[in-house]
Amino acid sequence: MSDAADAFNLDDPVLPRAIRKRALGSGEFPYDEKMDREAYEGEMLAVQRQLALLQHDQAKTGKRIVIVFEGRDAAGKGGAIHSYLEHLNPRFNLWVALTKPSDRERSQWYFQRYVDWMPAAGEQALFDRSWYNRAGVEPVMGFCTPEQSSHFLKVVPDFERALIDDGIHLFKFWLAIGREMQLKRFHDRRHDPLKVWKLSPVDLEALKRYEDYSKARDRMLEATHSAHAPWWVVLNNDKKRGKLGLIRTVLHGLDYKGKDTDAIGGIDRRIVLTPEQFARAHRTL
Repeated sequence: MSDAADAFNLDDPVLPRAIRKRALGSGEFPYDEKMDREAYEGEMLAVQRQLALLQHDQAKTGKRIVIVFEGRDAAGKGGAIHSYLEHLNPRFNLWVALTKPSDRERSQWYFQRYVDWMPAAGEQALFDRSWYNRAGVEPVMGFCTPEQSSHFLKVVPDFERALIDDGIHLFKFWLAIGREMQLKRFHDRRHDPLKVWKLSPVDLEALKRYEDYSKARDRMLEATHSAHAPWWVVLNNDKKRGKLGLIRTVLHGLDYKGKDTDAIGGIDRRIVLTPEQFARAHRTL
């Protein structure tokens, strides 16, 4: 962690210049500038048109799709989901963001409340955080025991195998951001009256537990990345590039009527990484 991050004061309306200067490149992000907005809008429109074709194909074929969005607080999960769903029918494309479990849910089989949101024929379910809470937020914040988290990591590959064997197409994304970028985004939220609602006590505590979250992430990726349910790590300091990389990964990973690989465009392999690639270069993110 940099000296500027050590001295960071969320309540100070002035963001330290050092944090602002380092934010985009933090965590070894490979670009010096954000993507040009005009270029982004053109490319995003093209992939959203392909998502519409995928939706039409799903209605005829009954394809079921589950997409897991995980990452640090302020990593851009909600924004990515919004761009994905922007022009899709909300009746068949579900944004799943569950609140903390009730007393009854805490006594159930751990996966039970997530199974309730699995898609029917022709539907997609996009999880804004998922069953992987038990690998990240819960153990880091003390909401589950170490034994419960270890058991989860042991059984979740079989749970996901069951989903896939039943015909569900599963995609798992970890959105990664650098330390200074997380601080900048938290500061932006704190001092924007339209965004301050996004800050929760858990978010504020996360600022103090950056390294703990890193260790939990590394353990999770190592234990749950598999051939049948692989993880993709998206470097998301620049949300524009991250959104495009994520949507393109889904589109290239499915067959559907009207698929146009040229319109989809290539996946930027500088920011969409396998866990092995991420571990070699970004273990300390």
